[in-house]
Amino acid sequence: MNLIVNADQNWGIGKGNQLLVHIPNDMKFFRETTTGHVIVMGRKTLESFPNQMPLPKRKNIVLTTDKDYNGKGALVVGSKEELLEELEEYDQEEVYIVGGESVYRMMLPYCDTAYVTKLNYAYDADTYFPNLDQMDEWELVKESEEQTYFDLEYTFRVYKRR
Repeated sequence: MNLIVNADQNWGIGKGNQLLVHIPNDMKFFRETTTGHVIVMGRKTLESFPNQMPLPKRKNIVLTTDKDYNGKGALVVGSKEELLEELEEYDQEEVYIVGGESVYRMMLPYCDTAYVTKLNYAYDADTYFPNLDQMDEWELVKESEEQTYFDLEYTFRVYKRR
């Protein structure tokens, strides 16, 4: 299983249910990486998408404890156990965890690859991703050349579970 995230210097990932920054090249990377695959998210992440709609050309799975939640076409599951059972139906290489914080933390132990857009800036964040650089079980295996978006510097990183 994979995960994909955009994180600042302090591993902040969002504030007020929004991304910290919208970088067109990062959005393109996300779209190209996840299109045609399964994406797993929490309710708040789905609600942060345009028109609060599932992303096209992907199997969208939403985890929420709200049993009456309308996923607007996304598959809705109510527990970690139900989610794991549903994910058994798919090739694990085709599954991407896309947020938010609680879903990342819950599913991190099941992931083998992390695609991280790492920002060289510290934002005022209220949600965070675990710091993979401080976790012995994760290893940085690939990092792009530094990219810039206006004055913001960032890199695309790939971490693998050891």
